Amino acid sequence: MAGVGATYRKLIGKPEAERYTLRQTEDCTQRVPALHWRKLEYNVARLQRRIYRAKRCGDLKRVHNLQRFVLRSYSARCLAVRRVTQDNRGKRTAGIDGVRNVSPAIRMHYVQHLRNLNHTSQTVRRVYIPKINGEKRPLGIPTMLDRCYQALVKLTLEPEWEAVFEANSYGFRPGRSCHDAKEAIFVSIARKPKYVLDADIEKCFDRISHEALRAKLDSIPPIMRLVRAWLKSGAVEAGEFSATEAGTPQGGVVSPLLANIALHGLETHLKSICPTATIVRYADDFVILCADLAQLQRLREAAEQWLAEMGLRLKPSKTRITHTLTNQEGETPGFDFLGFTVQQMRVGKYQTYTYRGRDGFKTLIRPNWQGRIRQNRKSKAVLGKMEGKTQGWVIQNLNPQIVGWANYYRTSVAKRIFASMDKQLDRQLVWWTRRKHPTRGDRWRRQRYWQREEACSRFGNGEHKLKAYADTKIHRHTKAQGTRSPFDGDWLYWGTRLGKDPTKPERETALLKGQQGRCKFCGALFAVSDIIEVHHKDCNRNNNARQNLELLHAHCHDQHHATVPSERCGCQPLLH
Repeated sequence: MAGVGATYRKLIGKPEAERYTLRQTEDCTQRVPALHWRKLEYNVARLQRRIYRAKRCGDLKRVHNLQRFVLRSYSARCLAVRRVTQDNRGKRTAGIDGVRNVSPAIRMHYVQHLRNLNHTSQTVRRVYIPKINGEKRPLGIPTMLDRCYQALVKLTLEPEWEAVFEANSYGFRPGRSCHDAKEAIFVSIARKPKYVLDADIEKCFDRISHEALRAKLDSIPPIMRLVRAWLKSGAVEAGEFSATEAGTPQGGVVSPLLANIALHGLETHLKSICPTATIVRYADDFVILCADLAQLQRLREAAEQWLAEMGLRLKPSKTRITHTLTNQEGETPGFDFLGFTVQQMRVGKYQTYTYRGRDGFKTLIRPNWQGRIRQNRKSKAVLGKMEGKTQGWVIQNLNPQIVGWANYYRTSVAKRIFASMDKQLDRQLVWWTRRKHPTRGDRWRRQRYWQREEACSRFGNGEHKLKAYADTKIHRHTKAQGTRSPFDGDWLYWGTRLGKDPTKPERETALLKGQQGRCKFCGALFAVSDIIEVHHKDCNRNNNARQNLELLHAHCHDQHHATVPSERCGCQPLLH
């Protein structure tokens, strides 16, 4: 611990009495450093900006020197450990070592251990999670220490690759989302119908060639050793070990970044063949938009050849060629992408259209049919758990589902769909009340469970009321500029975009504006990669009055409730 104190004294310059506080753990009282997190975050952000700018200038020698400095940096090691053991919402998922809860003393031990860049990775634990189509997705859960190493490497590699990533790559990148990919498609086809190759890479994370990935990565030796150890670590499933000869195990901190590095260059390669084509990629799903069918066939062959070099191939069942406006060899117009249905429709002479040619048409991007069915099934599943449940319990469990689904689709043409979803939900609620009171009439049930408002009735009990899909206003989303990155230092641009994030409820965006983009606990500016949570000042989650709410970082929220526990909100003291 003395070495940690010496390093910290050099960074902060405070006396030892101010640098240490007494923290109570489960078994004993230990002295752990009270870190100046804003100072540490500033140090790491400054180094990442320098890496980003050096890469943009093509100064590879400076990039590698700065990356070595980040790997040795005490600030970066502290941030990496905090992101894994405190920020990450999956922090209680254990690897093969069984570690779930990490005390402050162990966190400082991890910070010290990260100085050893010759670390040997442990085997990951293989688990499966269900997919929407009924299949199961394999996940590889590394140990807690390996996750800390991966977070440190991600802090080092991400600014370098963000400087060169292609403009229309949106998956698993800071500051970019599904809505940016949707807007890129709209911009491409709004004025001209096009042919579309809707493609999906088969088992992308599991089949990436290790040799091709390492050749493309081409980083400094410490990072290359760590990455090779993670790729070759193997997996344990039901007590049996299996070697990993290909792929990057999903579930690791750095796996999404490695997958983006592996797929980097696909858009550039296809653009060199057809400069007028548009390629939009989100993780392992991508679409190619082209006005000429023959050119699109050539692009498909070129994409298959390029992916084969990375050990990948297209999935035949999810790859098809269609047209945005007309039928194409029996395929209906339009396509589904990221939960949206993209389709163009012809309109009459006196109707609104976006293309003012001889044959007018308009472009519509709406929630797809499968997403609407899944949402209705989720609400029906909540209402199916009727035994012993009150109306307040139903409202409390349905409101987050309604608000989250509506916020995701509020940037699309969804006004009529929201109204139809409300009608479907109302029928489910009527069915729920009939099961709860089979001997009562519909009129009594309406008066008992619905509250009359100005022009309609709302499901509620006087104290709480059910949200409606139609309450969500439609907002047009602005696509992120292709050359922009959170590492470019333009806090005004990214802070403004954070306040207009379509996935955040209006309550949170209003709080962000009122707090001027700063955390009420630590005073630091919110970054696009931060996890933001709503804190109730009186610790009563049912009191959602505006003056009772404030936004905090996830780790700040945990730290607040560790020092001020409350039985009403169910928060227990955490180890910080």
